[in-house]
Order: sequence, then structure tokens, then C-alpha cells
Amino acid sequence: LVGFHQVFFTPQKIKIMSTATNDLKHVDRHWDDSVADTLSPAERLIYRSNCLGADQRITNTGGGNTSSKIKEIDPLTGGETDVLWVKGSGGDLRTAKLQNFASLYMNKLLSIDTPLHGFLPARHVDHMHPNSVISIAACSASREMTQEIFGDEIGWVPWLRPGFELGLLMQKEVEANPSLKGLVMGQHGLINWADDDKECYELTLNLIDKAAQYIESKDKGDQTFGGQKYETLSEESRDSVLVDLLPWLRGQVSQMNKFVGTVEARDSILRFVNSNDAARLAELGTSCPDHFLRTKIKPLYVDWDPTDTTEEDPRGLAKLKSLLRAGLEQYRKDYAAYYEAHKHDNSPAMRDPNPTVILVPGVGMIAWGKDKSESRVTAEFYTCAVEVMRGSEALGEYIALPKQEAFDIEYWLLEEAKLKRKPPEKEMSRDIALVIGAGNGIGKEVAHRIAKEGAHVVCCDLSQEAAEATAAELTEIYGVGIGVAGSGISGCGPTIGLGVDITDRDSIQAMIHATLLAYGGIDRVIVTAGVFVAPERDGSLSDDKWKFTFDVNVRGSYNVVDEVRGLLKEQGLLASVVLTTSVNGVVGKKGSVAYDTSKAAANHLVRELAIEMAPLVRVNAVAPATVVAGSTMFPRDRVIASLTKYDINFDESDADESLRNSLAEFYAQRTLTKQPITPADQAEAIYFLSSNRSSKTTGQIVNVDGGLHEAFLR
Repeated sequence: LVGFHQVFFTPQKIKIMSTATNDLKHVDRHWDDSVADTLSPAERLIYRSNCLGADQRITNTGGGNTSSKIKEIDPLTGGETDVLWVKGSGGDLRTAKLQNFASLYMNKLLSIDTPLHGFLPARHVDHMHPNSVISIAACSASREMTQEIFGDEIGWVPWLRPGFELGLLMQKEVEANPSLKGLVMGQHGLINWADDDKECYELTLNLIDKAAQYIESKDKGDQTFGGQKYETLSEESRDSVLVDLLPWLRGQVSQMNKFVGTVEARDSILRFVNSNDAARLAELGTSCPDHFLRTKIKPLYVDWDPTDTTEEDPRGLAKLKSLLRAGLEQYRKDYAAYYEAHKHDNSPAMRDPNPTVILVPGVGMIAWGKDKSESRVTAEFYTCAVEVMRGSEALGEYIALPKQEAFDIEYWLLEEAKLKRKPPEKEMSRDIALVIGAGNGIGKEVAHRIAKEGAHVVCCDLSQEAAEATAAELTEIYGVGIGVAGSGISGCGPTIGLGVDITDRDSIQAMIHATLLAYGGIDRVIVTAGVFVAPERDGSLSDDKWKFTFDVNVRGSYNVVDEVRGLLKEQGLLASVVLTTSVNGVVGKKGSVAYDTSKAAANHLVRELAIEMAPLVRVNAVAPATVVAGSTMFPRDRVIASLTKYDINFDESDADESLRNSLAEFYAQRTLTKQPITPADQAEAIYFLSSNRSSKTTGQIVNVDGGLHEAFLR
């Protein structure tokens, strides 16, 4: 590889044309000469790639390749040489930068994708995976359809696994037909070329649009996929089924590896899963290699009638679970048989035999992946596969790859090598965590701490605005991932912000329902929300304020755990709960009797819940002391009252932060370590107790107080 340029052209620099010309019906033109003309040849390649990747109808996330043959100065000889810049396998065109491209001497080519580009004579090559052209490529009459739609402009080659032999075959076709501008690659996609990069881009768009318009002319309308067999549930009924189904289903498919889910219920998916032909087509699996690397050889289709209900089973959910249970068992057997029948002596070990795509009539598609980003990509790819089937069936008959070819792609040693080179998963990358109180203070710090470990964080707070602000901070740091899929809230990234009132069970249920629809389950429940109500000057506290203190600090935590315990049991996966109490729960003092006794009750609540929820769920707590920084329990008036109480000098004009620091330092001097306690200190302990690092610890309250000997265990 030769690093000729140090250019990092980000996709944000694409200037999208404000109005697309009307000659294209099924794709958008993003190219802008005023941008492209300011760029170097290598930068123009990145620009072209980003423009192509910006339209999902042109290629899927992570799919397709582009290349340019560019005259460069060889840093070794000082002479001019032809260099092929080609996007690496697996990189995403929409977000590609120059570092995602290999730069190779034209006379030293050797990789998976480079023969497809290097053996073609043109200076610029686009290899895309548009649904419209794959529909032609995966049709039983693929060659004939290619000729009928494109004439002599575009040739055709049969399926061959990408690599050297396919590159030679395409080179042979071009040598025999020098006027060709591209090739339909059987059961794979489209490759086309030109000596001018903009001309290559325009050709790509026009070929894809031409194929889409032809398929549109053959569309079967109401008889698509054999017509409809089942009706779609209302959105409310569908969500109700999903909320009750998803935790159980996640537990079923996560027996080997824990998965995160994405729900897809767009019209095109519902039309497919509700159709007469869905069972037949789903069994055939996908065609394009990019698709089944994530969707596996086939999805699990469950032939459930949404209207098959009884008085005992008013939503048909028990019947659905029964069908899914049997379907999953058979799917695992089928996958093991597929592996045994097609493996080679040097094949990698069999991977997880559970499906990553599940199709349910009336409901839609549930896709699974190791994290949210991957499950969204899986959902995107099967959505593409459905559109390919629609197009192929409109033209003739959809055909899938032969099983052996599919296996050889799925278990390709080069793909296995790529998987092994990936960085190890982060500790919580497969976890879904509720953090209640995430809008500020300890909760906000916890959200940041576990997100750093890869957790999917549902930031919850009484203030929805504050919760969303924390979620936005995490998104700014970690991004939303890739994949263009997910209906409603399920189209989210690895973090969302929700409002919740933990004294209101309806509010808690709404929070849980949103979380399940977004991610499919829950693994970690962390409650940092709490309240301190200052007494009157005479030390008294009204009945309402007493009740409010216990409602938030005791009953609120119990409400949350009580509402999730059923779904955690249904899910059947190891989980953890961490509550936040206080060292005040064991240290009696004057002036905070309601708060202190509520925290004492919360401490015992932890022990009781640990007993009740064992062995599946661990329940622990962190007991902070006087965390002043970032805490809503220490507004300015309380800080001033405390400074006055302890006879600490201050000036009324001092800034809030200065007053807080003075109080924090005073509290620090009362501890053995003489250090102020911060939200980050609490977050570290909460992260430990919520993670598998404390897998043998439950029913414990861990003090994080700087060393208050009055709170020592006794």
C-alpha cells in the first residue's frame, strides 16, 4: 500500500444539490461541480463515493466499491506511476474518508475487490448494490432481462465469488465487447465505468434509475408477493404485542450471545410479511453477498395469524410465542445441518445458530445484532432483500444463491480474518441500561461512564429536557452508528433521552415500553434519582413533605424495580440493579430526619429486593455522602444555609461554584481521606456494581464517602 496523500475529506463536506433534476425518478443526484472542481483527484474519488453512498437506493450501508486510477508521483522512484485507489471491503461509502481506500500500484494488485476494478481499462469504476439491479441479477431470467433493459450498453456475467477469477472474467467480457459501459453481475450487483469521474457517477445513476423504472412498469400492485394473506395490526396493537414479546424473544435468541434489537415496520416490510408468498421467499434466503453476511442464510418466518385469538389469549400472544419457540428450535437445527453439509476441512467453527432476522405477520421485522448499529444494518439489509425479491418476482422468479456458494461467502476465510482483526467488544457493548436521574449530577456522570464501556444508555429524568441533553452529549461523543433502518423510536442510536416520574407507575411503564421498542430488552437498571427537602427553621417538616421524601427515595426506587422485574424474568438473562441511598441511612444527625430515615429504608429495600430477585438479578446500592458538585440537592440556598450552620466564612456575592467548593472542602475535612466526593467517584462504584465485574455481589450497600468512620459497617 502506498500512502500518497494525507487528505481526510469528510462526508459533511458534500454540498447536496438543493433540487434534483427531473430526469431521474428513483435516485437523487448529489454531485455539485462547484465542490468537485476544487478537489484533488483523490478527493474527487471520496466525493463521488460519498455522493453515491448518500442514497440508500444506490447501495446499502457498508456495501459497494468505488475506484479511480490516478497518476501519482512514486515516493520511491520520483517518477510518475498509475495508482489504483479502491475502497476497502466493508467500508461505508456514505461516510468514507481517504483512509478507507487502499492505494495500490497498478502492477502489484492483490486483494478481494481490486481485481474487479484493476482489470477493467477505464480510469473510474463504480460497483454498487442497488436493489433495482440486484433484482435483475437475482432473477431467473437475469441475462435476458439485462439485454432487454440495457441493450448492448451493459453486459452480463454469471455469479462468481468476488476476487481474481471474477476480475479476469469481466476483463474478458470487456475485451470481447469494447463498447460495454458496465456489467450486471449475476446474483450480486452492478459494475460500470468511464474515463471521467463525473461521467462514471452519472452513468451509475442512470443505469440504476433505468432498471428501477423498468421494474416499476412490471409492478404487480395488489398481487405483489401473491397478494395479502394477513392484515397489519394497528400501531397501538402492534406496539402492545412487541412490548410483551421482545424481552422474551431477546432471551430466546441470546442463549449463546446477547443481542440488541431493531423493529422495522415500514409498509414494504409489512406487505411482505403479510403476503401469501412470504414463507416461500423467506426460506430461499437472500441473494446479494453483502446481505446474508448479516442476515444469515435465511430469516425465521413465523406463520402467525394476528386474528387467531381466544378469550384466554385475547392478543394471540401465547400462540405467537408457541410458534416462535418451535420455529427457533427448528431454525437452530437447520442452521447446524447447513453448516455440517457445506463446511470444509479448514472452515471456521460454526457461529451462533440463532436467526438475526425474524418476520412476524401483522407486526413486521425484528432484527438482531451485537449492538444497536449492527441490528439497524441487519434490518436495512433485509429490507433491501425484500425489495430485491419484489423486483425479481415482478420480472420473473426470484432465485437465491446456491447453499454451498452462500456458505463459502459466510465462512470465507478472508472474512474470518477480518472479524479477528476487529477490536475486542467493549465490556457493556451488548447491554441496555436504564439510568434514572441522568439529567444531572451522579446520574449524568453514570451515563457517561457506562457509555464509555459501550452500553446502550437510556437517559431518564424527571426533566425530559435534561435527559435529552445528556443523551445528546453521548451522541456527540459516540455517534449514532450506521444502518438506515428502524421504525419510530427503534431507528435510534445507542442512546435516547426519556422523561419519567418514578412516583407514577404509568410514567415508569411508558419509559419501559419506549426502551423495549428501541432496543428489545433491559440489562442494567440504575436509579440515582432522589430528593432532599430542607426542614423549616424549627426543624419541622410537613406531612406532605415527609410523604414526598419517602415517595421518591423509597417507593420510587421500588416502583421502578417492581415494574421491570416481570420483563427481566421473561427475558431470562442475567441482569443487575443499582440504587442510590446515602450514608445518612446509618448515621443519625440533626436536621434531616425524613431524608435520613428514607435512606435507611432504601438500604433495607436493597436487601429485600436482592433476596426476591435472585438468582437472575443482582441488586446493590451505592451510598454517597455530601456530593456537592453537580447535585440538584445542593441549590444555592441550601449551600448558604449549610455554610451558615457550620460557621464557614463566605460572601453573599460569591459565585455558586465558589460556595459549593467551600462546602465540599469542609465536608472533605471530616473524612479520613480528606478529599471532596464527586459524581465521578459515585459513577465509578455504580459502574462496578452494575457490570459483570461484581457478578458475585448482591444485597450490598457500598459507601463512597471519603471515609466517614461513623458510617462503618456494623
